Amino acid sequence: MMVSPRIIVVEDEVAQRQLLVQYLSRQGMRVTGVADGQALRREIQRDTPSLVLLDVGLPGEDGFSLIRYLREACPATGVIMVSVASDTIDRVAGLEAGADDYIAKPFEPRELLARVKSVLRRAASVASGEFFGPRVIMGRRVLDLERRLLLDGEGMEERLAPGEFNLLKLFVENPNRPLARDWLLEVTSHREAEAFDRAIDLRITRLRRKIERDPTHPEAIRTVRGVGYMFVPKGA
Repeated sequence: MMVSPRIIVVEDEVAQRQLLVQYLSRQGMRVTGVADGQALRREIQRDTPSLVLLDVGLPGEDGFSLIRYLREACPATGVIMVSVASDTIDRVAGLEAGADDYIAKPFEPRELLARVKSVLRRAASVASGEFFGPRVIMGRRVLDLERRLLLDGEGMEERLAPGEFNLLKLFVENPNRPLARDWLLEVTSHREAEAFDRAIDLRITRLRRKIERDPTHPEAIRTVRGVGYMFVPKGA
């Protein structure tokens, strides 16, 4: 029997939280609603969720620190941040902190459901070990495709968020091939690029900090002007 994905909705507004819990529950998902970071931590200790829908505008401990906590505590869990439509800076900060996707308030329920299903598919494929393969040198690190993590020269391991792993896997599958920003966004997030959408650029910046010897002069993931990015294997 297939177990329904577990989702935690973190929203301090009671009415909004109840609406989200009820809507997602009607879609066959196991949903728990909490009001703050403390309650989120308790829920995670009880049972690791498949996805967290996180309002970044929480009182007290903000959503950005919670995203960083989630990336450390449960790296295979998908994270969708929710922000006010006008708060572009919030969306940028959330993606830099490690969120897999974002949705702006107010949003249509069908759009929310599409984003949730998209992130759940990616998180499930990573967690189930769908991707297997060799280790690939990427800059100063080694990508272990079987264990879905990065290794350094001393054997230290760093787990990757689902979105980070899927993006690196795309580059490994397409070496020395320029990949368009819009295509990367569509394949990894299953959504079309919006005007001035910087989601892919932010993820690339975050990954370069992890794998490049000098992120300001990248050698592994290079920028292709007017197109996007290209993975250049070592020695190519």
